[in-house]
Amino acid sequence: MFGRHCTAVVTSSLALVAASVLWAPVGQAHEPVHRESVLCTGSSTSTYDPPLTLLPRQTRVQTRAGYTCAVAPGRTVPATGHLEGRSPSASCVTVNSPRLEEVVRYGDGKRSSIAYDNSTSVRVAGVLLVRLSGRVVEGRGEGLTAHRTVAALPGELPTSCLSSGLRGSSGEAQLEIKS
Repeated sequence: MFGRHCTAVVTSSLALVAASVLWAPVGQAHEPVHRESVLCTGSSTSTYDPPLTLLPRQTRVQTRAGYTCAVAPGRTVPATGHLEGRSPSASCVTVNSPRLEEVVRYGDGKRSSIAYDNSTSVRVAGVLLVRLSGRVVEGRGEGLTAHRTVAALPGELPTSCLSSGLRGSSGEAQLEIKS
């Protein structure tokens, strides 16, 4: 019923299909992975539980941020960030949080999960300067480094350190995700 010509066409077609299926993943494996750099700026508000005093003690730190993020050349989206972690020895002088996690939710539906593993902070003339460094572990910018810098003012007078303690701070933040 099938002639030699028909058998040759069917065999060649099957060989092409098999080659496409087998070779496509190998070719795709060498394509570069697109990793998006992101630059976000905005406001940041932190709360401390228990409030910060002059004596260092373990403190829970929660932060909410409202960002405007440049996600591509000429393209910005609004975003929100939520950070949470523990500082083993926070005080009115310094808030050292070596392990913090931030989830950034972008207005375009994407998100970034960031694990910060390095923190430095210092209070100068009443302003708390904080620098967090880590890596994006999931989502937009996965595998890239992340740096978050905040200049914050206390929510109460600095004299609160001597009595009830500082319950929070707010200021300007910058989040940079890059290679």
